Amino acid sequence: MTPDLPFSKPGTFWRGNLHSHSTCSDGTKSPEDVCKFYQAMGYHFVSITDHFLEQYHYPMTDTRPFRSANFTTIIGAELHAGQTSAGEIWHLLANGLPFDFQPPHKDESGPELAARAMAAGAFVSCAHPAWYALSEEDVLALGDVHAIETINGISHDHNDRIDSWYMLDVMLNRGRRYYGLATDDAHFHVKHNDRLLGWVWVKSETLDDAAILAALKRGDYYSSTGPVLEDVQISGDTMYVKCSPVNNIFVTGRGSKSAYLHGNGLMEAEINTQHLKSPFVRLTVRDSKGGRAWTNPVWLMK
Repeated sequence: MTPDLPFSKPGTFWRGNLHSHSTCSDGTKSPEDVCKFYQAMGYHFVSITDHFLEQYHYPMTDTRPFRSANFTTIIGAELHAGQTSAGEIWHLLANGLPFDFQPPHKDESGPELAARAMAAGAFVSCAHPAWYALSEEDVLALGDVHAIETINGISHDHNDRIDSWYMLDVMLNRGRRYYGLATDDAHFHVKHNDRLLGWVWVKSETLDDAAILAALKRGDYYSSTGPVLEDVQISGDTMYVKCSPVNNIFVTGRGSKSAYLHGNGLMEAEINTQHLKSPFVRLTVRDSKGGRAWTNPVWLMK
């Protein structure tokens, strides 16, 4: 059993979307309708992260009235400040913000805002780096944020930059210990298919917003665009995988080396990873429709 993997830990896997927008900023659905949509689609939680900008009166969208026994919400926002190296305003995803979180001050930078959100208790992610061409230096400047948003659904139809896993791998190679995060970034615009494209499965003993937030900070979750991971364990140089039917299983680490298995309808596998000689590994599975699921990186050397 590997402590960094959530599969043997107590609790249940809960499905959620951590990035979405409502009519409180530039989305087209009301907060209530966003929550109803995800609940109807079988999700257990959602975070409406409206743009925390002056033009929208710095919204911290209150979704508490839409919670129920089998559905919860996490208060959050998409934060903005300063400029990236490309001259664009920073986008930072912050789940679990308090309602009294203050707007950025005039000279606050993106990294300073990220640090302040973390100090306030939020799970902070570098939002969609591929979408707006963040540089490595930009991401490094953020310091110890929790995650990189590796799948951003709305980017699929906006500029064909849905996938930022490359940036996470670059950061891992540089010794940074970030998690990955798949989301929709749903605005419910007619022009974009921006929902049900990426989500997380969070392992927690209860479906409580505080418990979900704590599990996210521990990395007790995996990301998916389709497949289900039922169990993943590491023992020595062997990774054991049990999942919904897939055709490809990959274990990757530092650089280009990989261990893999290809077939039709694979549901269980043992993969030797000794030749990777990497301080970290992560698992990717891909099904016949192109859907993928990923574990968070597992650091083998503490």
